[in-house]
Amino acid sequence: MGEEDDQQSPLLKSISSAGASQEPPERTGTQWTAVAHIITGVIGAGVLSLAWSVAQLGWILGPVCIICFAGIAVVSTFVLCNCYRYPDPEYGTTRNRSFMEAVKFYLGEKQQRICGVFAQEGLFGTGIAYTITAAASVRAILRSNCYHQGGYNAPCQYGDSFYMLLFGAVEILLSQIPDFHSMGWLSIIAAAMSFSYAFIGSGLGFLKVIENGTIKGSITGVPASSNLEKLWLAFEALADVAFAYPYTLIVLEIQDTLKSPPPENQTMKAASWKAVVITTFFYLCCGCFGYAAFGDSTPGNILTGFGFYKPYWLVNLANACIVLHLVGAYQIYSQPVFATAERWFAYRFTDSGFLNNCISFKIPLFGTFQLNPFRLVFRTAYVVSTTVLAMSFPYFNSVLGLLGALNFWPLAVYFPVEMYLKQKKIRAWSREWICYRTFSCLCLLVTVVGFIGSLEELISAKSSVEKFM
Repeated sequence: MGEEDDQQSPLLKSISSAGASQEPPERTGTQWTAVAHIITGVIGAGVLSLAWSVAQLGWILGPVCIICFAGIAVVSTFVLCNCYRYPDPEYGTTRNRSFMEAVKFYLGEKQQRICGVFAQEGLFGTGIAYTITAAASVRAILRSNCYHQGGYNAPCQYGDSFYMLLFGAVEILLSQIPDFHSMGWLSIIAAAMSFSYAFIGSGLGFLKVIENGTIKGSITGVPASSNLEKLWLAFEALADVAFAYPYTLIVLEIQDTLKSPPPENQTMKAASWKAVVITTFFYLCCGCFGYAAFGDSTPGNILTGFGFYKPYWLVNLANACIVLHLVGAYQIYSQPVFATAERWFAYRFTDSGFLNNCISFKIPLFGTFQLNPFRLVFRTAYVVSTTVLAMSFPYFNSVLGLLGALNFWPLAVYFPVEMYLKQKKIRAWSREWICYRTFSCLCLLVTVVGFIGSLEELISAKSSVEKFM
């Protein structure tokens, strides 16, 4: 297994290396390239909900939860880094070049199949969340322009569905990009945009606090109509924070790019620590400045909920950055699903011309483009399915919370911990075994309550809309 065994079902290979050669490329990565990869993978749409999460949890529990999830991310990453090589975490001869390979190597193919379900579901769900967020940002730009021209009392109401369809149409076109190797330019643009809107959101919150001359909010957070309602909202807030942090699916693939010496696990641990500190700083700024600026009126999405009305051009710029980021990020999270499905169908139907033949087109300025019929049909159907589900459940915070809760414990905690226990051959009921199992159980509790809270709020939101239709 690892480098020594590539004879596995195509459905179970690395989710992000579909077209990769059997010979791995030369490893030239450094600690700082790893930091850059991690930050690019972590900072995304989740940062926009953090002010709302802090508002639900209050001034003590809100920041503490962000810091605690940062600590969980560090612990789970550190144990996963040690699983890259076997049997020794620093000098072992067998490498596990991806999360999926490592799960199969340490836990077996059955566990890998279960992990694959969570991984693919998480990637699919992220596409739904990004469709919702992109449409909300387009709508926010239109409303901002409307308020600027007609005043804050102008009837500036815009729906979501048309902009979701528009976003879906763009993604259908971009989904014909063959694989990761052909979309480096899109990833660079998306990463630059994510930093831009995170920085703008933090800055606007800070300036709003200065304008107010006071720090809003309370120890207990936003009041609710009942204790039960407050509990649901707090659970959903926990799940939203959980959505913002984990990046375990890409840890080993980043680690596989690092040169050695020093040992890759040491470099990756140092990079992870630095990246999580930088990310947490951004998250605390966005979450705390947003809550301090708006208090009980903190919107679910800090840049589309219209806490900020001016300068309108800067708010529009931030939302434009969100849209551009999500156009690329959608493909970053969808390409692994495309690769997995296409590899599986090609494995099952090796002689199918529909799967294997391509039609060549010459596109001015871009050269020759190879269009595969199966790719066109499958990827179009995939984008249509995420768009339809986004239109059916256009609830930003609840969808993020549901996705965060579903994937937090299995992908960020359970599988890394179980692999580490196997790798280190830690004896059952030893002190270290008890500590790691307790850590895993506590994180499972967070997943359960986060899922319940997010699901309850999603159902309530959907029921409220249907009631008034």
